Amino acid sequence: MHHHRLRSWPDLWFAADNRLKHVLLKMGLGDQTLTLKDLPPRPVGGGVADPTATLSDEILLRILAAVPESLRLPASLVCKRWLRVVGRLRRSLTLLDWSIIGRRRLPLRFPDLTDLDLVPASFASPSAAAAAAALCKGCVLLTVGPVSVAVDIGVDLPVGECRFLEPAAIDRGLMTVARDCPGLRKLSLVAVASEAGLMSVAGGCNTLQELELHRCSDLSLRPISAFNNLQILRLVGSVEGLYRGPGVTDIGLTILAHGCKRLVKLELGGCEGSYDGISAIGRCCMMLEELTISDHRMDAGWMAALSFCVNLKKLRLQSCRRIDIDPGPLEHLGTCPTIETLQMQRCQLRDKRSLQALFMVCEAVRNLRFENCWGLDNDMFGLASICRRVKFLSLEGCSLLTTEGFESVALSWVDLQRLAVVSCNNIKDDEVSPSLSSLFSVLKEFKWRPDTKSVLAMSLVGTGMGRGGRFFKRI
Repeated sequence: MHHHRLRSWPDLWFAADNRLKHVLLKMGLGDQTLTLKDLPPRPVGGGVADPTATLSDEILLRILAAVPESLRLPASLVCKRWLRVVGRLRRSLTLLDWSIIGRRRLPLRFPDLTDLDLVPASFASPSAAAAAAALCKGCVLLTVGPVSVAVDIGVDLPVGECRFLEPAAIDRGLMTVARDCPGLRKLSLVAVASEAGLMSVAGGCNTLQELELHRCSDLSLRPISAFNNLQILRLVGSVEGLYRGPGVTDIGLTILAHGCKRLVKLELGGCEGSYDGISAIGRCCMMLEELTISDHRMDAGWMAALSFCVNLKKLRLQSCRRIDIDPGPLEHLGTCPTIETLQMQRCQLRDKRSLQALFMVCEAVRNLRFENCWGLDNDMFGLASICRRVKFLSLEGCSLLTTEGFESVALSWVDLQRLAVVSCNNIKDDEVSPSLSSLFSVLKEFKWRPDTKSVLAMSLVGTGMGRGGRFFKRI
């Protein structure tokens, strides 16, 4: 009895032509690791190895500038010259390692930086031994990219006290940045440096227009007046779950108001304060056009000071648990005469009196935006009718608002021209009335997507608007 072994694929392949075996043998013998001695010599005299070698750096820079930004990183790996030229194209950089500043590599690698973020590099990442000790003590080590934070699970709230670099190390780094990057226009840093460190940046970076200070305090705002050309300022007192700081009070806001009178945009995140601090900003910063307040800890009555911002055009509230505990008598609030946009993102709108006061202060608003705000039901949204000049309304993630509550306010705005309704599940297509459909037909821009199944089919029959789309723009 003969046992026949099944042929493998190589056997079947080479059974037809044995000559290929010799080819495979030669390929196997030649497939060895090449060394520098085995490489063919570069052409000398007669040929040019690099076709771009004859181009000047300026011409090569113009060519690489036309390359999409997503392809510039692979292009920088071609050779050292391309790496250097591509580095001249980068304007924005987020630094992850503070030691790079000390090695003076920023001006060599990126000579034309205008935007530098030093915040991630300012965290003191724990060593392996420190991380093991933290875990043994019942702490949880949270790592986000290069930043590792030890969080104590025994506290009531999951708030981690991040460790930052020593103030002396940050001071030395800021002085080096001031020498190496004099053309900066935007700088983000942690305000644990001394007054000398910030003064060196103010003196070395004369073109700085935008500054972002994390873990800011009243004391860290003392040298703010040295930034002569500052127009955009963002102050972050604390970030829940990441770090806590001394905070910014009315003292710091007053220092800011007298030191930065040319501010156009101001953002206060996690800051304290009251009527006195906001009113000082309104009186001194006459050019202020945009104010953002996020996760504030302000005392009662601060909202009445908004009327001092006579040129304010945009007010944005973000992640605020409350607007104002006690706005005071409504007749004493005043208004912002030049306000154009009021935007609320991820705010808790449960206090009817404070929301009414906000709408009274922003009575002249033209653009009104609500994004993922809790507590915005029919009664709360009905207060928006105080603002009678609304031309644009955007509702996103307002699940408590119904079609009836939306319609009563929308029909009261005779100047309404643009409307966007997204992810508002209680606003239904089949509840749209003929009056509301007629309003939709005269809008210049219309985006209707209250839920994933909305097609707005029968509600708009006879209005002249199409059935297939959800976004319409009248030309």
